[in-house]
Amino acid sequence: MTIQFNDETFRDDYSFRNSDWAIKRFPFPFHEDSYMYSVNMEQHRGGPVGSIYEKRFDVDEHYVSEMRDRAMVLADDPLRCQSLPHMTLAGWDLLELIMVSKSEDYPDLFELHRDGDKWRWINKPLGIDHSFVFMDETTLPYGPMEYITRQSQGDFCVLDQRDANLWMDAGMVTTQADWSLDFDIGMNFFEWHAPVPLAHEKGIFVRALKFLLNIQQGAPARRLNWTMTVNPLLDTSPENYHKWGVQKTTLTPQNIGAKQHLRVELQTFYRLPRSNALVFPIRCYLCSFQDLMSVPKWGRRLHRVVRDLPDELATYKGFIANRPMMLDYLTAFDDGLPTSPGIWPDLETEPKLQT
Repeated sequence: MTIQFNDETFRDDYSFRNSDWAIKRFPFPFHEDSYMYSVNMEQHRGGPVGSIYEKRFDVDEHYVSEMRDRAMVLADDPLRCQSLPHMTLAGWDLLELIMVSKSEDYPDLFELHRDGDKWRWINKPLGIDHSFVFMDETTLPYGPMEYITRQSQGDFCVLDQRDANLWMDAGMVTTQADWSLDFDIGMNFFEWHAPVPLAHEKGIFVRALKFLLNIQQGAPARRLNWTMTVNPLLDTSPENYHKWGVQKTTLTPQNIGAKQHLRVELQTFYRLPRSNALVFPIRCYLCSFQDLMSVPKWGRRLHRVVRDLPDELATYKGFIANRPMMLDYLTAFDDGLPTSPGIWPDLETEPKLQT
C-alpha cells in the first residue's frame, strides 16, 4: 500500500489521530486476559502482511510528524542523544543496518546507492538526498548514530557488550516512557532496570540478559512492552514530567475515551557486525481507549487486564490513581464473553491488515 503521511502533533493541540488501518495493526500487547511480567522474547522474522512485524523497521502514517517532533525535542535538550567515544563504530553499524533495511523494505520511500565507501542516501518523505563517505564522520552533519536516528521512528539504545553484561553507552531517546538516557548512560543492564517492581524477584531480568547476550548477527529478536499515557504525547521523559505529569489530573468520565492512551513499545534487538554491540530499538505506538474499543476483543480484554493488574504494577505503569475511572469506562465494553488467544483482532482468517 501507499502510505499517506499525517500532518499532526504530539504536543500542544494534540492533533495526532490513527486511521482505521493504523488501529487494526496496532500492537495490542495482551495475548490473554491477564498480565504479568515475562521475558516474552521471540525471533523477529517478519509477521502478517501489513502488520508492524512485517518489516525490519516499521514506517507508518506518523513517520514525518514523529521526526518533526524528535527534532523539536533535540533542539530543546541535545542530551537526549549521547554516544560515548568508544561507540562510534557501533553508530556506523546502526546507520548501515537502518539504511539497508529501509531501502530494501520500502524502495518507494528510501534509496541507498553504494560505490565502495561512497554512499548516497535518499529519504523521500523527509526530502533528504545526501552523499557521504562511509566511516568518515566529517561527511555527515551529525555523528552516524544521530544522523540516521533523526530519520527513524522510535528510540534507539546502543548497548556495548562486555564483562558478561550489557552497558547503555549510546542512544537516541526522545519518546521514552518515563526514563532518562542522561541518567542511565554508562549503566549496565541490571542498573537501568532497577526501578521495575516484581520482575527482579521472579528472575525475569537474569533470564532476559542471558537471552540477549546470545543474540547472533542476522537473528534479531522482539518483544512488546506497554504503559499508559494521557494524551498522545511521545515525550514522557522525567526531564519534562512537570509538563506531562499534571495531565493525568485532566481526565474526566466524559473525556477519558479520547484522552487516555495505551502506549505500546515494540522492542527489537539486533547484533551489529563490526562492533558486536547490541542495538535496542524501542518503537512507540499510541492508541486511544475509544479507538481500542472499536475492536470488541480488545475492549473485553483491556478491562480484565486493568481490573486484575497488581497494585505495584499499576503504580509503576503510572495509572493507579486513575484506575477506578478507567474501569468505569471499560466495563461497558466487557460483555463477559470469552476472548480468543493472541493479540490480533478477531477476524475470519489471519489478521487482515492490508487496505
